Amino acid sequence: MSADKHPQRKTEIHGKAREAFFVQDYSPGPRIDGVEIVELKRFNDDGGAITELGRFTTGQHEQLPGFEARQINYSEMEPGACKAFHMHFRQTDVWYVPPSDKLLLVLHDCREGSPTEGATMRFVLGDGKDRLVRIPPGVAHGARNIGQHVGRIIYMVDVQFSADPADCDEGRLPWDYLGSEIWEIARG
Repeated sequence: MSADKHPQRKTEIHGKAREAFFVQDYSPGPRIDGVEIVELKRFNDDGGAITELGRFTTGQHEQLPGFEARQINYSEMEPGACKAFHMHFRQTDVWYVPPSDKLLLVLHDCREGSPTEGATMRFVLGDGKDRLVRIPPGVAHGARNIGQHVGRIIYMVDVQFSADPADCDEGRLPWDYLGSEIWEIARG
């Protein structure tokens, strides 16, 4: 007999539980203007997998129009480590975290006059997904490794790094600029 012919009875719960009950919201949070998330294709076979991080036509990234990579970097984070907040005035970052890793990414729009000035985005990179995230200049960004192993970030930038203070485009905000709780695992 089909399950459709016998609908489930709705279970009633007592008042205290009913008052505390809520439905978790799985919809994406508000976006920061200029932040782009690109879902990537992963090609698997019985010998392994490949993920194409980008195709470049005369320096331009095909999936992220207007972005021209000038440098590609690789970074590692120990489990539990938090590296935040970085910010650039000219540089755009494009981040990729392998699907086997799990990093909590926090972005905060510090651009005066931006349509999303003061907005914060908080989401997980890696965790079984292949995605690129474009982080525009003026958006503070940081990550916490919430996985059990070393977390890795491969990132492309459109401004080459310079350690010369007169030319350096990387600045910092305190790790707890948005409060230390921003880095905690959401409970519930």
